[in-house]
Amino acid sequence: MNRFVLATVLAMMAAAPVAQAAVTEEDLANDQASTGNVLTNGMGRDLQRFSPLTTLNRDNVRNLMPAWAFSFGGEKQRGQESQPLIHDGVMYVTGSYSRIYAIDIETGREIWQYDARLPEGILPCCDVVNRGAAIYGDNIYFGTLDARLIALDLKTGDVKWNKKIAEYKEGYSYTAAPLIVDGMIITGNSGGEFGIVGEVQARDAETGETVWTRPVIEGHMGTLNGEESTMTGTLNATWPGDMWQTGGGATWLGGSYDIDTNTLVFGTGNPAPWNSHLRNAGTPVEGNAGDNLYAASRLGIDPETGEIKWHFQSTPREGWDFDGVNEVVSYTDREGNKRYGTADRNGFFYVLNREDGAFVDAHPFVADINWASGIDETGRPVFIEENRPGAMNEAAEGGKGQQVFAVPSFLGGKNWQPMAYSQNTGLFYIPSNEWGMDIWNEPISYKKGAAYLGAGFTIKPIFESHIGSLKAMDPMTGEVKWEYQNDAPLWGGVMTTAGGLVFFGTPEGEFKALDDETGEELWSFQTGSGIVGQPVTWEQDGEQYVTIVSGWGGAVPLWGGEVAKKVNYLNQGGMVWTFKLPAQLAAN
Repeated sequence: MNRFVLATVLAMMAAAPVAQAAVTEEDLANDQASTGNVLTNGMGRDLQRFSPLTTLNRDNVRNLMPAWAFSFGGEKQRGQESQPLIHDGVMYVTGSYSRIYAIDIETGREIWQYDARLPEGILPCCDVVNRGAAIYGDNIYFGTLDARLIALDLKTGDVKWNKKIAEYKEGYSYTAAPLIVDGMIITGNSGGEFGIVGEVQARDAETGETVWTRPVIEGHMGTLNGEESTMTGTLNATWPGDMWQTGGGATWLGGSYDIDTNTLVFGTGNPAPWNSHLRNAGTPVEGNAGDNLYAASRLGIDPETGEIKWHFQSTPREGWDFDGVNEVVSYTDREGNKRYGTADRNGFFYVLNREDGAFVDAHPFVADINWASGIDETGRPVFIEENRPGAMNEAAEGGKGQQVFAVPSFLGGKNWQPMAYSQNTGLFYIPSNEWGMDIWNEPISYKKGAAYLGAGFTIKPIFESHIGSLKAMDPMTGEVKWEYQNDAPLWGGVMTTAGGLVFFGTPEGEFKALDDETGEELWSFQTGSGIVGQPVTWEQDGEQYVTIVSGWGGAVPLWGGEVAKKVNYLNQGGMVWTFKLPAQLAAN
C-alpha cells in the first residue's frame, strides 16, 4: 500500500463514526456504579453526584493535571451551566444558545456539533443556558430555548426528531437536562416569570410522541395516550377565581427518579404573579385556602400514568419568589431510613420520607432567615408576616406596597446549582449563598408573553466577608460540619467522590478540590472564566478523569443588583476543561 492510499485509509478511519453500544434502561439504572461512563444528569438518576472511584484521592489529588481543553468557540459565550455525559469514548456537552457537541475524550477533538436554529423573540428568563442532555438507545436528547426537544443520532449528530414542548411566544422555554425512565423521556418546562403553567411531560424516546402530560397547577387537566386523564388538584381549592389559569409553577430544573419506589420527583417553581396579595384576593387565608397548590412544591409522580402520588409544599402562600424546583436527592441515612434531601431557595433543607413524600425534618442552611421563624412539625413555615412584601397601596407612588428586607434573596439560599451527597460521609455538600433583598409589590395584570411579576427588588449581600458558602451538612441533625466561604456567589454544581474529595468551581474561575471531612483545600486550577457548570468524573484505562465546563453567566449578572456589580469584572467564556491523574502519579 503506497503512502497516499495509506493516508486516505487513515483519514477515512478517523472520520468514521465511533462504534458505540446502545444505552439501555439497565445502563441508566447502574450509572453511578459504572465508572467508565456518565450517562445521566446527576451521575445517577437519584442525583447524588457521588462517584465510587478512589484512584484519585486526598493523597494524590495534587497531581491532577490538564489533559485537554475544548473551546465552544464563536461569540455565543454567556453562561455555561452544562453537565457533560460520557459514553464509549465520547463526551457530549451542551453549550449556551442551545448547542451540543460530541468530543473525543482521549484527544479533545470535536466529532460533531449541532446548533439549534433559534427563532427571534425567545424569552429566556435567566440567561441563554443549557444544563445538559440525556442518552438512551442510539440517541442523545436535549432541549432548546424555544421550548423544543430534539433527538440526535449519537454517532453523527443527525436529527432523528424535533418536538415542541410548549409555545415560546407565550414565555415558555426549556433549559434542563431531560430524564429518561423505561424508554420514556421526561421533561419539565421553564418560563415562570411569564405567567405560564408548569407541566411535566413524558414522550416515547424512540418516536417523540407524547405519552402523558401533567400540569402542576390545580384546575388543569392531564392527558394520557392523547386523551384527558385527571384534573390536577381540586379547582379553586387553593386559588381564587381564574388566577390558576396563569399560575406559574414552572418545572424548570427537571426531576429525579427514585427506582426503589418507582417515582418521578419534580420540583415546581413560584406561583404567578410574585405578589401573594393579588393571588389570594378575596380568599380567606385559613388552613390551606391560600396556598396556591402545587406551586413551590415537590411532587411524586407515577412514571407510567403521570398521576401525582404525593406532594410537599415547601413555601405555601409564597411571596418572595422562593421556587421549589431545587433537586430532590434520594439517599439512605445512617439508620437505614430511605429519605429525600432537598435544599430550598427559601433557606431551609428538608428531609422527606421516600415512600410517600411525608415531611420528616427541616434545618436552616443559610444565616439570618427572616421571612419565617422556623418550620413546624407538619413542615409548614411559621411566617413572620411583617417581612412579607405589603399589599399595593393606592396612595403610594405607582401603587407600590410596603417594602421589606427579606433573607434570603429571591435568588435563594440555594438556586439551581446542584448539591452532592457522599455515601461515605453521609453529608450533603450544599453550594449556598448569603444574601438578602429589598422587595416590594406593585400592580400587575397578565399579558401573554410579557413579564408577570408584580414585584420589584434589589439584592444585597448580608456579610462583608463573603456571599458564597459551600456547606457540609449532616441531614440527620442539621449540623454544618464545615463551611468554605467565597467572595462571589456560588452558582455551579458540586461533586463528591469515594476518594474523599469534593469538587466545585467559583465565579472567579477556580476549579477546586476540598477534603470531604474537613473542607481543607487540596487542589485548585484557574480556568480563565467563571465556573457555573457541573463537574463529572470517570475512569479510562486505569486513569481517573475529571471534567468541568467553564464560562461565566447565569442569573447573577442579570438579576443580582448590588451583587452583580460586585462581580461585573468577571470574563465570559466557553471551555470544557478535562483533567486526569496519570497512572504513574496515582501512588504519589
